[in-house]
Amino acid sequence: MAVTFEKTSPGVLRRFGAMFYDALLIIALWMVATALLLPLTGGEAITDGRVGVLENAYRAVLVAIFIAFFGLFWTRRGQTLGMAAWKIYVEREDGNLLTWVDTLKRLAAACISLAPLGLGYFWLYADRDRRTWHDLWSKTRVVRYEKRT
Repeated sequence: MAVTFEKTSPGVLRRFGAMFYDALLIIALWMVATALLLPLTGGEAITDGRVGVLENAYRAVLVAIFIAFFGLFWTRRGQTLGMAAWKIYVEREDGNLLTWVDTLKRLAAACISLAPLGLGYFWLYADRDRRTWHDLWSKTRVVRYEKRT
């Protein structure tokens, strides 16, 4: 008997579960980056107005880590570690892996989707193809492959 797989669109809880796992990983990476920069401040916290130009560089490093985390995973395997734990993937509408441009569009759109109390994520219940705002705007989709026997 052959095993086939069907693509389905995961619900909000599965997506938020993956986001939570990824958030823990990103926070850990930010903590490592912060620890590496502390010798430059004499061990003092990097806060508004305290360390001058290093403050802006620090913010840029945090944003770069965030973008690199998603970009490296999405462009190479179609899923982050959090997404792998929840068995979901992100892909372009044509089924291919995301490019870096797709990644940037999706991340920017996801911030907008999340801003109004996550309304953009819950939009999948209104969309006939179960897409969120950022799926629509970035021409990507989140899928789950379910076994069909």
